[in-house]
Amino acid sequence: MSRRRRVWGEVWRLGLGGFCGVIAWLGVMAEGRTRFYQDGDLWPFVDLALGALSLVVLLYRRRWPWAVATVLAVISAFALSPVGAGGIAMISLCTHRNWRQIVPTGVIWTVAGIVFAVIFPSDDTFTDRLTNLVFAVLASAFCIAAGLAIGARRELVAGLRERVETAEREQSLRVAQSKVAERARIAREMHDVLAHRISLVAMHSGALTYREDLSRDEVREAAAVIQSNAHTALTELREVLGVLRATDQDDARPEAPQPILGDLPDLIDAARMAGTDVRLDLAADVASMPEVLSRNAFRIIQEGLTNARKHAPGQPVTIAVHGEAGDRLSLEVTNPVPHEDTATAVPGAGLGLLGLTERAVLSGGELRYGVDRKQDFTLSAWLPWST
Repeated sequence: MSRRRRVWGEVWRLGLGGFCGVIAWLGVMAEGRTRFYQDGDLWPFVDLALGALSLVVLLYRRRWPWAVATVLAVISAFALSPVGAGGIAMISLCTHRNWRQIVPTGVIWTVAGIVFAVIFPSDDTFTDRLTNLVFAVLASAFCIAAGLAIGARRELVAGLRERVETAEREQSLRVAQSKVAERARIAREMHDVLAHRISLVAMHSGALTYREDLSRDEVREAAAVIQSNAHTALTELREVLGVLRATDQDDARPEAPQPILGDLPDLIDAARMAGTDVRLDLAADVASMPEVLSRNAFRIIQEGLTNARKHAPGQPVTIAVHGEAGDRLSLEVTNPVPHEDTATAVPGAGLGLLGLTERAVLSGGELRYGVDRKQDFTLSAWLPWST
Protein backbone atom coordinates (compact mmCIF):
# COMPACT_ATOMS: atom_id res chain seq x y z
CA MET A 1 0.00 0.00 0.00
CA SER A 2 1.35 3.45 -0.93
CA ARG A 3 2.04 6.13 1.63
CA ARG A 4 -0.70 8.37 0.21
CA ARG A 5 -3.32 5.64 0.59
CA ARG A 6 -2.23 4.91 4.16
CA VAL A 7 -2.43 8.58 5.12
CA TRP A 8 -5.84 9.00 3.46
CA GLY A 9 -7.10 5.87 5.23
CA GLU A 10 -6.16 7.28 8.63
CA VAL A 11 -7.54 10.74 7.84
CA TRP A 12 -11.04 9.64 6.86
CA ARG A 13 -11.29 7.22 9.78
CA LEU A 14 -10.26 9.90 12.28
CA GLY A 15 -12.67 12.34 10.64
CA LEU A 16 -15.54 9.87 10.81
CA GLY A 17 -14.81 9.00 14.44
CA GLY A 18 -14.61 12.65 15.44
CA PHE A 19 -17.79 13.52 13.52
CA CYS A 20 -19.85 10.73 15.16
CA GLY A 21 -18.53 11.70 18.59
CA VAL A 22 -19.39 15.37 18.14
CA ILE A 23 -22.90 14.47 16.91
CA ALA A 24 -23.51 12.35 20.04
CA TRP A 25 -22.15 15.15 22.24
CA LEU A 26 -24.31 17.80 20.57
CA GLY A 27 -27.37 15.58 20.85
CA VAL A 28 -27.05 15.31 24.64
CA MET A 29 -26.15 18.98 25.06
CA ALA A 30 -29.13 20.09 22.97
CA GLU A 31 -31.54 18.11 25.13
CA GLY A 32 -30.17 19.65 28.35
CA ARG A 33 -31.73 16.92 30.49
CA THR A 34 -28.58 14.95 31.40
CA ARG A 35 -26.75 15.68 34.65
CA PHE A 36 -23.40 17.48 34.17
CA TYR A 37 -24.25 18.07 30.47
CA GLN A 38 -26.07 21.38 30.78
CA ASP A 39 -25.16 25.00 30.13
CA GLY A 40 -22.53 26.21 32.56
CA ASP A 41 -21.20 22.72 33.40
CA LEU A 42 -17.49 21.99 33.08
CA TRP A 43 -17.76 18.31 32.24
CA PRO A 44 -18.80 18.75 28.56
CA PHE A 45 -15.39 20.31 27.87
CA VAL A 46 -13.67 17.43 29.65
CA ASP A 47 -15.77 15.14 27.45
CA LEU A 48 -14.46 16.86 24.31
CA ALA A 49 -10.90 16.57 25.61
CA LEU A 50 -11.39 12.84 26.13
CA GLY A 51 -12.80 12.61 22.61
CA ALA A 52 -9.66 14.26 21.19
CA LEU A 53 -7.51 11.89 23.25
CA SER A 54 -9.48 8.92 21.91
CA LEU A 55 -8.64 9.97 18.34
CA VAL A 56 -4.95 9.89 19.24
CA VAL A 57 -5.34 6.45 20.81
CA LEU A 58 -7.18 5.29 17.69
CA LEU A 59 -3.97 5.72 15.65
CA TYR A 60 -2.49 2.68 17.45
CA ARG A 61 -5.38 0.30 16.71
CA ARG A 62 -3.40 -1.64 14.08
CA ARG A 63 -0.55 -2.37 16.50
CA TRP A 64 -2.68 -3.14 19.56
CA PRO A 65 -6.27 -3.69 18.31
CA TRP A 66 -7.65 -5.37 21.44
CA ALA A 67 -6.02 -2.96 23.91
CA VAL A 68 -7.17 0.15 21.98
CA ALA A 69 -10.76 -1.12 21.62
CA THR A 70 -10.93 -2.01 25.32
CA VAL A 71 -9.50 1.32 26.49
CA LEU A 72 -11.91 3.31 24.33
CA ALA A 73 -14.82 1.17 25.55
CA VAL A 74 -13.88 2.02 29.14
CA ILE A 75 -13.54 5.74 28.35
CA SER A 76 -17.01 5.70 26.76
CA ALA A 77 -18.43 4.97 30.23
CA PHE A 78 -17.48 8.52 31.27
CA ALA A 79 -17.78 10.54 28.04
CA LEU A 80 -19.83 10.72 24.84
CA SER A 81 -17.44 12.12 22.24
CA PRO A 82 -15.13 9.02 22.25
CA VAL A 83 -18.06 6.89 21.02
CA GLY A 84 -17.16 7.35 17.33
CA ALA A 85 -13.49 6.46 17.82
CA GLY A 86 -14.53 3.49 19.96
CA GLY A 87 -16.82 2.19 17.23
CA ILE A 88 -14.05 2.33 14.62
CA ALA A 89 -11.68 0.59 17.05
CA MET A 90 -14.30 -2.13 17.58
CA ILE A 91 -14.64 -2.62 13.83
CA SER A 92 -10.85 -2.84 13.48
CA LEU A 93 -10.71 -5.44 16.25
CA CYS A 94 -13.43 -7.55 14.64
CA THR A 95 -11.56 -7.68 11.32
CA HIS A 96 -9.13 -10.09 12.99
CA ARG A 97 -12.09 -12.42 13.72
CA ASN A 98 -10.78 -13.46 17.13
CA TRP A 99 -13.85 -14.20 19.25
CA ARG A 100 -11.82 -14.51 22.45
CA GLN A 101 -11.15 -10.77 22.12
CA ILE A 102 -14.41 -9.68 20.49
CA VAL A 103 -16.76 -11.13 23.14
CA PRO A 104 -15.17 -9.53 26.24
CA THR A 105 -14.77 -6.18 24.48
CA GLY A 106 -18.42 -6.27 23.40
CA VAL A 107 -19.46 -6.96 26.99
CA ILE A 108 -17.37 -4.02 28.17
CA TRP A 109 -19.10 -1.83 25.60
CA THR A 110 -22.52 -2.83 26.87
CA VAL A 111 -21.56 -2.36 30.52
CA ALA A 112 -20.00 1.01 29.69
CA GLY A 113 -23.33 2.24 28.31
CA ILE A 114 -25.11 1.19 31.50
CA VAL A 115 -22.42 2.83 33.67
CA PHE A 116 -22.76 6.08 31.72
CA ALA A 117 -26.53 6.08 32.29
CA VAL A 118 -25.94 5.60 36.02
CA ILE A 119 -23.24 8.28 36.38
CA PHE A 120 -25.02 10.80 34.17
CA PRO A 121 -28.73 10.16 34.69
CA SER A 122 -31.39 12.06 32.80
CA ASP A 123 -35.11 12.65 33.31
CA ASP A 124 -35.98 10.38 30.36
CA THR A 125 -38.88 8.00 30.72
CA PHE A 126 -38.39 4.25 30.97
CA THR A 127 -39.39 3.88 27.34
CA ASP A 128 -36.73 6.39 26.27
CA ARG A 129 -34.06 4.58 28.27
CA LEU A 130 -35.07 1.23 26.82
CA THR A 131 -34.96 2.70 23.33
CA ASN A 132 -31.47 4.11 23.96
CA LEU A 133 -30.30 0.73 25.25
CA VAL A 134 -31.65 -1.08 22.19
CA PHE A 135 -30.04 1.50 19.94
CA ALA A 136 -26.69 1.01 21.71
CA VAL A 137 -26.90 -2.77 21.33
CA LEU A 138 -27.76 -2.45 17.64
CA ALA A 139 -24.86 -0.05 17.11
CA SER A 140 -22.49 -2.52 18.77
CA ALA A 141 -23.89 -5.36 16.66
CA PHE A 142 -23.42 -3.26 13.52
CA CYS A 143 -19.77 -2.57 14.40
CA ILE A 144 -19.12 -6.27 15.04
CA ALA A 145 -20.86 -7.36 11.82
CA ALA A 146 -19.03 -4.72 9.76
CA GLY A 147 -15.67 -5.75 11.20
CA LEU A 148 -16.31 -9.45 10.56
CA ALA A 149 -17.39 -8.71 6.98
CA ILE A 150 -14.29 -6.59 6.31
CA GLY A 151 -12.07 -9.29 7.81
CA ALA A 152 -13.70 -11.99 5.66
CA ARG A 153 -13.24 -9.86 2.55
CA ARG A 154 -9.58 -9.24 3.36
CA GLU A 155 -8.99 -12.95 3.82
CA LEU A 156 -10.74 -13.66 0.53
CA VAL A 157 -8.69 -11.05 -1.34
CA ALA A 158 -5.48 -12.32 0.25
CA GLY A 159 -6.38 -15.88 -0.73
CA LEU A 160 -7.16 -14.87 -4.31
CA ARG A 161 -3.95 -12.87 -4.54
CA GLU A 162 -1.95 -15.85 -3.29
CA ARG A 163 -3.66 -18.11 -5.80
CA VAL A 164 -2.90 -15.70 -8.64
CA GLU A 165 0.74 -15.43 -7.61
CA THR A 166 0.99 -19.21 -7.34
CA ALA A 167 -0.61 -19.63 -10.77
CA GLU A 168 1.82 -17.10 -12.27
CA ARG A 169 4.79 -18.90 -10.73
CA GLU A 170 3.53 -22.26 -11.99
CA GLN A 171 2.92 -20.83 -15.46
CA SER A 172 6.44 -19.36 -15.55
CA LEU A 173 7.80 -22.73 -14.49
CA ARG A 174 5.81 -24.52 -17.18
CA VAL A 175 7.04 -22.06 -19.81
CA ALA A 176 10.65 -22.54 -18.69
CA GLN A 177 10.23 -26.31 -18.71
CA SER A 178 8.67 -26.17 -22.15
CA LYS A 179 11.61 -24.18 -23.51
CA VAL A 180 14.10 -26.60 -21.95
CA ALA A 181 12.20 -29.60 -23.33
CA GLU A 182 12.04 -28.07 -26.81
CA ARG A 183 15.76 -27.28 -26.74
CA ALA A 184 16.52 -30.83 -25.67
CA ARG A 185 14.30 -32.23 -28.42
CA ILE A 186 16.02 -30.09 -31.04
CA ALA A 187 19.38 -31.26 -29.73
CA ARG A 188 18.30 -34.91 -30.02
CA GLU A 189 17.16 -34.31 -33.60
CA MET A 190 20.51 -32.76 -34.48
CA HIS A 191 22.54 -35.52 -32.86
CA ASP A 192 21.99 -38.10 -35.59
CA VAL A 193 22.65 -35.56 -38.35
CA LEU A 194 25.92 -34.35 -36.82
CA ALA A 195 27.06 -37.89 -36.11
CA HIS A 196 26.46 -38.81 -39.75
CA ARG A 197 28.33 -35.77 -41.08
CA ILE A 198 31.31 -36.20 -38.77
CA SER A 199 31.54 -39.92 -39.50
CA LEU A 200 31.82 -39.11 -43.20
CA VAL A 201 34.54 -36.57 -42.50
CA ALA A 202 36.43 -39.07 -40.34
CA MET A 203 36.15 -41.83 -42.95
CA HIS A 204 37.42 -39.73 -45.84
CA SER A 205 40.14 -38.05 -43.81
CA GLY A 206 41.30 -41.52 -42.67
CA ALA A 207 41.45 -42.64 -46.28
CA LEU A 208 43.61 -39.63 -47.14
CA THR A 209 45.88 -40.37 -44.19
CA TYR A 210 46.55 -44.09 -44.69
CA ARG A 211 46.11 -44.63 -48.42
CA GLU A 212 49.03 -43.56 -50.53
CA ASP A 213 47.81 -45.07 -53.80
CA LEU A 214 45.05 -42.50 -54.40
CA SER A 215 45.12 -40.51 -57.59
CA ARG A 216 45.00 -36.75 -57.68
CA ASP A 217 41.33 -36.81 -58.72
CA GLU A 218 40.46 -39.22 -55.90
CA VAL A 219 42.23 -37.02 -53.38
CA ARG A 220 40.41 -33.97 -54.71
CA GLU A 221 37.07 -35.80 -54.53
CA ALA A 222 37.69 -36.94 -50.93
CA ALA A 223 38.72 -33.42 -49.90
CA ALA A 224 35.57 -32.00 -51.47
CA VAL A 225 33.46 -34.48 -49.53
CA ILE A 226 35.25 -33.55 -46.30
CA GLN A 227 34.79 -29.82 -46.97
CA SER A 228 31.10 -30.17 -47.82
CA ASN A 229 30.26 -32.31 -44.81
CA ALA A 230 32.33 -30.21 -42.43
CA HIS A 231 30.64 -27.02 -43.65
CA THR A 232 27.18 -28.59 -43.29
CA ALA A 233 27.99 -29.91 -39.83
CA LEU A 234 29.26 -26.52 -38.66
CA THR A 235 26.16 -24.81 -40.04
CA GLU A 236 23.83 -27.21 -38.28
CA LEU A 237 25.85 -27.04 -35.06
CA ARG A 238 25.71 -23.23 -35.08
CA GLU A 239 21.91 -23.37 -35.14
CA VAL A 240 21.77 -25.26 -31.87
CA LEU A 241 24.78 -23.73 -30.16
CA GLY A 242 24.12 -23.53 -26.44
CA VAL A 243 21.39 -26.15 -26.49
CA LEU A 244 22.03 -28.93 -23.99
CA ARG A 245 21.13 -32.47 -24.92
CA ALA A 246 19.24 -34.45 -22.27
CA THR A 247 21.41 -37.14 -20.72
CA ASP A 248 18.71 -39.28 -19.06
CA GLN A 249 19.27 -42.99 -19.60
CA ASP A 250 15.64 -43.39 -20.65
CA ASP A 251 16.23 -41.02 -23.58
CA ALA A 252 19.42 -42.72 -24.75
CA ARG A 253 17.66 -45.15 -27.08
CA PRO A 254 17.95 -44.65 -30.87
CA GLU A 255 15.25 -42.55 -32.47
CA ALA A 256 13.52 -42.92 -35.81
CA PRO A 257 14.48 -40.58 -38.67
CA GLN A 258 12.93 -37.16 -38.21
CA PRO A 259 10.19 -36.13 -40.69
CA ILE A 260 10.82 -33.40 -43.27
CA LEU A 261 8.66 -31.44 -45.71
CA GLY A 262 8.88 -34.36 -48.12
CA ASP A 263 6.62 -36.19 -45.66
CA LEU A 264 4.05 -33.38 -45.74
CA PRO A 265 1.63 -35.28 -48.06
CA ASP A 266 1.46 -38.13 -45.55
CA LEU A 267 0.73 -35.65 -42.75
CA ILE A 268 -2.05 -34.00 -44.77
CA ASP A 269 -3.56 -37.37 -45.73
CA ALA A 270 -3.65 -38.38 -42.07
CA ALA A 271 -5.38 -35.09 -41.17
CA ARG A 272 -7.93 -35.59 -43.93
CA MET A 273 -8.63 -39.12 -42.77
CA ALA A 274 -9.28 -37.64 -39.30
CA GLY A 275 -11.96 -35.39 -40.83
CA THR A 276 -10.06 -32.13 -41.37
CA ASP A 277 -10.43 -30.35 -44.72
CA VAL A 278 -6.83 -29.35 -45.55
CA ARG A 279 -5.84 -27.19 -48.50
CA LEU A 280 -2.16 -26.97 -49.45
CA ASP A 281 -0.51 -24.11 -51.37
CA LEU A 282 3.05 -25.31 -51.99
CA ALA A 283 5.35 -22.92 -53.87
CA ALA A 284 8.81 -24.05 -52.82
CA ASP A 285 11.36 -26.60 -53.99
CA VAL A 286 11.11 -29.10 -51.17
CA ALA A 287 13.67 -31.47 -52.67
CA SER A 288 16.55 -28.94 -52.60
CA MET A 289 15.74 -27.64 -49.15
CA PRO A 290 18.34 -28.17 -46.37
CA GLU A 291 17.38 -30.97 -44.01
CA VAL A 292 17.34 -28.82 -40.89
CA LEU A 293 15.12 -26.20 -42.51
CA SER A 294 12.79 -28.86 -43.90
CA ARG A 295 12.56 -30.56 -40.50
CA ASN A 296 11.76 -27.32 -38.64
CA ALA A 297 9.17 -26.32 -41.25
CA PHE A 298 7.50 -29.73 -40.94
CA ARG A 299 7.27 -29.39 -37.16
CA ILE A 300 5.67 -25.95 -37.43
CA ILE A 301 3.04 -27.14 -39.90
CA GLN A 302 2.42 -30.24 -37.81
CA GLU A 303 1.79 -28.16 -34.67
CA GLY A 304 -0.49 -25.83 -36.64
CA LEU A 305 -2.62 -28.76 -37.79
CA THR A 306 -2.71 -30.17 -34.27
CA ASN A 307 -3.89 -26.84 -32.82
CA ALA A 308 -6.56 -26.52 -35.51
CA ARG A 309 -7.84 -30.03 -34.79
CA LYS A 310 -7.88 -29.38 -31.02
CA HIS A 311 -9.31 -25.87 -30.88
CA ALA A 312 -11.33 -25.64 -34.12
CA PRO A 313 -12.60 -29.15 -34.89
CA GLY A 314 -14.40 -29.48 -38.21
CA GLN A 315 -13.03 -26.18 -39.57
CA PRO A 316 -11.05 -26.11 -42.86
CA VAL A 317 -7.30 -25.50 -42.65
CA THR A 318 -5.21 -23.72 -45.27
CA ILE A 319 -1.45 -24.33 -45.44
CA ALA A 320 0.81 -22.05 -47.48
CA VAL A 321 4.50 -22.80 -48.06
CA HIS A 322 6.40 -20.20 -50.10
CA GLY A 323 10.07 -19.40 -50.52
CA GLU A 324 13.26 -19.90 -52.44
CA ALA A 325 16.88 -20.68 -51.71
CA GLY A 326 19.02 -17.73 -50.69
CA ASP A 327 16.07 -15.85 -49.19
CA ARG A 328 13.60 -17.27 -46.68
CA LEU A 329 10.90 -19.89 -46.32
CA SER A 330 7.46 -18.56 -45.33
CA LEU A 331 4.91 -20.78 -43.63
CA GLU A 332 1.28 -20.01 -42.81
CA VAL A 333 -1.42 -22.19 -41.27
CA THR A 334 -4.90 -20.61 -41.14
CA ASN A 335 -8.23 -21.84 -39.81
CA PRO A 336 -11.50 -20.07 -38.90
CA VAL A 337 -12.21 -19.52 -35.20
CA PRO A 338 -15.42 -21.38 -34.21
CA HIS A 339 -18.19 -19.69 -32.25
CA GLU A 340 -18.04 -20.18 -28.49
CA ASP A 341 -21.46 -21.81 -28.36
CA THR A 342 -20.50 -24.44 -30.95
CA ALA A 343 -16.88 -25.02 -30.07
CA THR A 344 -15.93 -28.37 -28.57
CA ALA A 345 -12.21 -27.72 -28.38
CA VAL A 346 -9.92 -29.94 -26.39
CA PRO A 347 -8.28 -27.96 -23.57
CA GLY A 348 -4.52 -27.44 -23.74
CA ALA A 349 -1.74 -25.67 -21.90
CA GLY A 350 -0.62 -23.62 -24.92
CA LEU A 351 2.98 -24.79 -24.55
CA GLY A 352 3.28 -26.16 -28.09
CA LEU A 353 3.29 -22.65 -29.59
CA LEU A 354 5.91 -21.59 -27.08
CA GLY A 355 8.09 -24.48 -28.17
CA LEU A 356 7.60 -23.56 -31.82
CA THR A 357 8.58 -19.97 -31.09
CA GLU A 358 11.75 -21.21 -29.41
CA ARG A 359 12.49 -23.46 -32.39
CA ALA A 360 12.02 -20.62 -34.88
CA VAL A 361 14.23 -18.24 -32.88
CA LEU A 362 16.99 -20.84 -32.57
CA SER A 363 16.81 -21.29 -36.34
CA GLY A 364 17.26 -17.54 -36.87
CA GLY A 365 13.67 -16.90 -37.89
CA GLU A 366 10.44 -15.70 -36.33
CA LEU A 367 7.00 -17.10 -35.46
CA ARG A 368 3.74 -15.29 -34.76
CA TYR A 369 0.21 -16.42 -34.04
CA GLY A 370 -3.16 -14.89 -33.23
CA VAL A 371 -6.63 -14.03 -34.54
CA ASP A 372 -6.77 -11.61 -37.48
CA ARG A 373 -9.55 -9.24 -38.57
CA LYS A 374 -11.32 -12.00 -40.48
CA GLN A 375 -11.65 -13.96 -37.23
CA ASP A 376 -9.21 -16.55 -38.55
CA PHE A 377 -6.50 -17.98 -36.35
CA THR A 378 -3.22 -17.63 -38.23
CA LEU A 379 0.09 -19.27 -37.42
CA SER A 380 2.81 -17.68 -39.53
CA ALA A 381 6.56 -18.14 -39.49
CA TRP A 382 9.60 -17.49 -41.61
CA LEU A 383 12.90 -19.33 -41.53
CA PRO A 384 16.16 -18.40 -43.30
CA TRP A 385 16.89 -20.52 -46.37
CA SER A 386 20.61 -20.48 -47.01
CA THR A 387 22.07 -21.98 -50.14
